Amino acid sequence: MSIAACAEITRRGDPDRFLSAMVAPPDDRAALFVLYAFNLEIARAPWVTQEPLIAQMRLQFWADLIEDIRAGRPPPGHEVASPLADLLGERNLPPDLLAAMVSARRHDIADEPHASETALLNYIDNTAGNLMWLGALALGAPAAAQRVVRDFARGAGIAALLRALPTLDSAGRNPLPEPGSEPIARLAQTGLAAIATARRQRHLVPSRTRPALLAGWQAGHVLKRAARNPQGAMQGSLAPAEFTRRATLLARASLGLW
Repeated sequence: MSIAACAEITRRGDPDRFLSAMVAPPDDRAALFVLYAFNLEIARAPWVTQEPLIAQMRLQFWADLIEDIRAGRPPPGHEVASPLADLLGERNLPPDLLAAMVSARRHDIADEPHASETALLNYIDNTAGNLMWLGALALGAPAAAQRVVRDFARGAGIAALLRALPTLDSAGRNPLPEPGSEPIARLAQTGLAAIATARRQRHLVPSRTRPALLAGWQAGHVLKRAARNPQGAMQGSLAPAEFTRRATLLARASLGLW
């Protein structure tokens, strides 16, 4: 039940976010690890079993935990639950955002496409968007930065979804409301526009908050490739090479960019 456990969960399950968190000061790094570990726990819930009822029970555990935290009740013994309860109290984070993340993940159990592009974007906003905004809040973001963070998170969330399409397809799942290359290209353009909008307001995000946004450091590259070659999304060719990936993170971190 320690920060170290959350860090290890993140390192194993979400190496990109792990690397981006490592550029933050130790105390802020710990806060990000807790949030990222929580995100992994709820993201994996629909995938660890083929039984929808068991998946619902796993998500309900987290929904109940959030209600316990909100009510001031001690959390159950779990390696992520206790650090999460401590973090919400110490940094005054809104539990409603966590609850919305859990609720959004229930769609993954249904094993069906989103009803529309609007529904898909709402899902991304309530998962990737809430996570990045919680991370920014934990690192001291002011209310004025919320729209900027959420726009950037939308672009980063779209990029992550497009990168995951081959894995989802091999599991017999396709979250996109429409099949084919054109919807992928359109979604990529939507992500690029959201990132461009966020970067025009970069000055509203304090320097201390930037590590929370660095989690999306590859998004622009991924979205540009998807827009040029949407079929590449289904072929798994969107991710940059390992050297480029790490070098880009180091460059953005050193320049204070995201």
